[in-house]
Amino acid sequence: MQKNFIEELQWRGMIHDMMPGVEKQLAKEMSSAYVGIDPTADSLHIGHLVGVMMLKHFQDAGHKPIVLLGGATGMIGDPSGKSQERNLLDEETLRHNEASLKAQIENFLDFDAKGDNSAELVNNYDWMKDFSFLGFIRDVGKHITVNYMMAKDSVKKRLSSESSEGMSFTEFTYQLVQGYDFLHLFREKNCKLQMGGSDQWGNITTGTEMIRKMDQGEAFAVTCPLIKKADGSKFGKTETGNIWLDPKKTSPYKFYQFWLNASDEDMSNFIRIFSTKGKEEIEALEKEHNEAPHLRVLQKALAEELTVRVHSQEALDMALKASSILFGKSTTEELQSIDEDTLLSVFEGVPQVTISKADLDKTENVTDFLSELTQGVVFPSKGEARKMIKGGGVSINKEKVLDANAPVELSLLQGKYILAQKGKKNYFLVTVS
Repeated sequence: MQKNFIEELQWRGMIHDMMPGVEKQLAKEMSSAYVGIDPTADSLHIGHLVGVMMLKHFQDAGHKPIVLLGGATGMIGDPSGKSQERNLLDEETLRHNEASLKAQIENFLDFDAKGDNSAELVNNYDWMKDFSFLGFIRDVGKHITVNYMMAKDSVKKRLSSESSEGMSFTEFTYQLVQGYDFLHLFREKNCKLQMGGSDQWGNITTGTEMIRKMDQGEAFAVTCPLIKKADGSKFGKTETGNIWLDPKKTSPYKFYQFWLNASDEDMSNFIRIFSTKGKEEIEALEKEHNEAPHLRVLQKALAEELTVRVHSQEALDMALKASSILFGKSTTEELQSIDEDTLLSVFEGVPQVTISKADLDKTENVTDFLSELTQGVVFPSKGEARKMIKGGGVSINKEKVLDANAPVELSLLQGKYILAQKGKKNYFLVTVS
């Protein structure tokens, strides 16, 4: 039996606003719905996943999801929730971004479903590029009044005294372009529902109004709440910026760690939104988590599910190995088995030093290596190095150093790195060039 889409979103806490008649429409026939994604980068970040998950549940309920990449709107900029205009893109960049985003969305939506509900990806640049300015204001602009457009929150905010930037005519007309997208998909794809974040309500309802006025049709809107973290900080951002789905921008290890380090206060919300696990399974995990919060049962469940979906099982295994290197009792073999990107990702931010291979070969013992050769980065003096080695507090490449006078016989990690460790938590990465 297929899921009831609205009930599914409701228990997951993913409905903020909904037009009357949506449930009746979905019960009547297999329906199409779309979510717009801005293609201004060649990767999604985790903030985009909320809309993608809405489409996933929609497809799982037997309906047809459409992803609309805003190639044309990306050239203008959406004023919703923003205080400044964005950079505009050229077509070549847009097409590159489109291909990259589709590859990521395919991890969530089925573009080759056997029935009629295969996911589809469209780009509004394809139908907007042929519009002339005069054609657009004649055929579309005349149907929506300025009074109607001025009443939208996104416009009011930018024109208010709070905003010193003001608003360009280009951004003011954004809602007409987004509204026209809905009209176009209504006509060409029989698409009757648009979904998005709660800040998109004004733009979406401009579309339903256009469909009503120009085609005497009926269309619907569903929005989800904007995710806020319990501490009030912005979701999906860290000190280093967005958490991306592209492994070159955010390594699988860092992606995994982001979810693993989420606060307990946020996890009930996050696991409902970003996991495909059912209600009973999530409630059972929550019960287990509440009995022993220190085990981070919810965080691990979501981190593992999403890392496999976005990256791969292999990437998850690598992330788990990398985590045990930092926080568990891992071995030299495990350290040898992780790839260079993961190694650098794990030890980003630890003190690092570069030495030459020739100098390493000439170094007599590990004490000299840990003090003089590494320029005092690991130990400021030979005496301090000897003392800590004697106390059993020094490891190289995860092997304890037992003799301060032992010769330097090290196998390099990835052919060029050595990991020194003093005490439990102080790591140093030495690059041999």
